[in-house]
Amino acid sequence: MPLLSSDGSGSALPGTAMDAVIAALRSAGCVFAEDEAELILATARTPDEVAAMVDRRVAGLPLEHVLGWAQFHGLRIGLEPGVFVPRRRTEFLVDQAVSLAPGASLVVDLCCGSGAVGAALAACLDGPELHASDIDPAAVRCARRNVAPYAGHVHEGDLFAALPGTLRGRVDILAANVPYVPTDEVGLLPPEARDHEPLAALDGGADGLDLVRRVAREAPRWLAPGGCLLVETSEHQAATAVETFASAGLIARLTVSEEGWAHVVVGVRPDGTAAGFTEHRSPPA
Repeated sequence: MPLLSSDGSGSALPGTAMDAVIAALRSAGCVFAEDEAELILATARTPDEVAAMVDRRVAGLPLEHVLGWAQFHGLRIGLEPGVFVPRRRTEFLVDQAVSLAPGASLVVDLCCGSGAVGAALAACLDGPELHASDIDPAAVRCARRNVAPYAGHVHEGDLFAALPGTLRGRVDILAANVPYVPTDEVGLLPPEARDHEPLAALDGGADGLDLVRRVAREAPRWLAPGGCLLVETSEHQAATAVETFASAGLIARLTVSEEGWAHVVVGVRPDGTAAGFTEHRSPPA
């Protein structure tokens, strides 16, 4: 299906190009073909790039990898193939962190992937010191670019082992968007995720909570008094995650966005001022 004009100039005819891109995406089963076509045409610089991007999308590459960026919490987060795509529901985790610690001066983004959460937190807060870590070298490269505008530091390694020891006991916000898909359910994920995102960013172990347990166990050593840990889980994992946080000595609660289908477990290191810290649910849309 031609994406370019036939006048020999090689220039794209906007209406014809849009229709052609939409048709190609629809034939590949893209549910939001019109929206995706607009993004592709707005991002591509030449007709050849349009054609190449459509080909990659039709082949099953996630749209965000095709575009080279994802929209997250008002930011354009740069991506590259093989890096976990930030989910829009995770914006709720960012909102919860900012509401809990609006004056945070030290923020850590564990399992940072592209660095989207860390960048969003830094953009919302007043110039915090930002550190992030990931075990995947490709994610680390990507995150370094995304947090550079906020003077962020990205470390390669496994969870807390990657962080400078000087951060212990000082972290105000510890965001850990760790993988939480149970191993047996990874194969049920959409092809865009299971075929194009790293398994280590998806597989959370037998019940999906292996890394949640590891993070909760170590978090009190890294949090400042009153500092908060936030992780995202599924609805059926949330109660167990809350218990895990509590067992680690954190004051734990579950926050839920009915509209965004997001479940965020929050744990606060006690500092004597956390009375009344109870479960909260955001109002339905």
